Amino acid sequence: MSEAAEEQPFWLSGNFAPIFEEVTETQLSVTGSIPPELNGRYFRNGANPQTGESLHWFLGNGMIHGVELNNGKANWYRNRYVRTPLLEDEGADPLQALDDRAKSLANTHIIGHAGKILALEEGHWPFELSPNLDTVGPFNYNGKLETGMTAHPKICPATGELLFFAYGMAPPYLTYHRASAAGELLQSEVMEVKGATMVHDFNITRNYAIFMDLPLVWNFENAAAGLPIQWSDEYGARLGVMPRNGTNNDVVWYDIDPCYVYHPLNAYEEGDDIIIDVCRMAHSMKPGAGEVPPVLHRWTIHQASGTVSESQLDDKAVEFPRVPDAVVGHKHRYGYTAEFGSGLPTAVAFRKYDLQTGASTAHDLGPGRTGGEPVFVPAAGASSEDDGYLLSFVYDAAEDRSELVIVDASNVSSDAVARIHLPSRIPAGFHGSWIADPS
Repeated sequence: MSEAAEEQPFWLSGNFAPIFEEVTETQLSVTGSIPPELNGRYFRNGANPQTGESLHWFLGNGMIHGVELNNGKANWYRNRYVRTPLLEDEGADPLQALDDRAKSLANTHIIGHAGKILALEEGHWPFELSPNLDTVGPFNYNGKLETGMTAHPKICPATGELLFFAYGMAPPYLTYHRASAAGELLQSEVMEVKGATMVHDFNITRNYAIFMDLPLVWNFENAAAGLPIQWSDEYGARLGVMPRNGTNNDVVWYDIDPCYVYHPLNAYEEGDDIIIDVCRMAHSMKPGAGEVPPVLHRWTIHQASGTVSESQLDDKAVEFPRVPDAVVGHKHRYGYTAEFGSGLPTAVAFRKYDLQTGASTAHDLGPGRTGGEPVFVPAAGASSEDDGYLLSFVYDAAEDRSELVIVDASNVSSDAVARIHLPSRIPAGFHGSWIADPS
């Protein structure tokens, strides 16, 4: 290995390194059997800097990788850049484009809502894509959305509403939004917080939106180090509970121990209590301190007493947590995570948690194989919460190629149900979704 290669940061090395060719492959070999009820497309987003260089893993151009499944067959694999103004302006600094809502990296997540496929990142408008991954353009609810959109909106399984927020580096620091199941922006509410923090994700329950106001603050004096974000020992940490159709005046704030959470697993109500399961880090981007692993914790907000209790549920390093879409905001028994190994943010196993019994089981990916976020898809006529499949791209270092792996979610320790062999490697990335064909 050359000295230059050794000096590359992790997000430009190994299977984090970008690829540059956009391909379409319709001749895909399969090991095992693709469940015939999986009719739709699995899409996953990730940072893929078109210049081959990036100051941080979060700052590469968005590239979507997708596989279409139908009646037990894999019809195609495609990868496409999201064609935003930043992609067209090669070499542009994304940190200089924060005031233009259309200049998105669109590199973090991809969802389907109200008949639209949206590529997301948290500083800008979504970008709409076609089912074949052609870029349609920026989406802002016909001009009604005046802020960006988080990369982690929540779709309520009961109402079909899309609940989301945006944060800003200048006031307003936090704005909450609610869109109808039909895709109409219904509500935008400015929330009062102390300053500009990185609010990456949030929580919903059947009746509430819960915001995480945590001490990872924007600090542009630190921009030379990559992202201008830094841990603050002074900011504090708290959770804000607001009725889903409420206003800033309705928010009740609860202090918690300082920490950072990129991703919660899920939240739900139990009587007057609100239960939130999260992948919690003791700190992040703290000057002079190494990064610490995310570990599964539970917060219980006791609304009657105005307090929050916290408990650690496991000691394994896990991230990219998911529950079935059907239980988002409702009580969940099971959660699925990427179990990290070797200090890098990729999975060596998919770990399933039974939050009722406290047990966990894992689907080990095998030597030299790494994966990402496990996305749950229900089986046809599912009879239990875990009756379905986990989908994720898995990279095999020995072959220098990737697969779409389908795992039985009710029996994760068993061999994969199917492995769809892809024509090249898929770099390690962020978040994805299963977007089923219309029924």
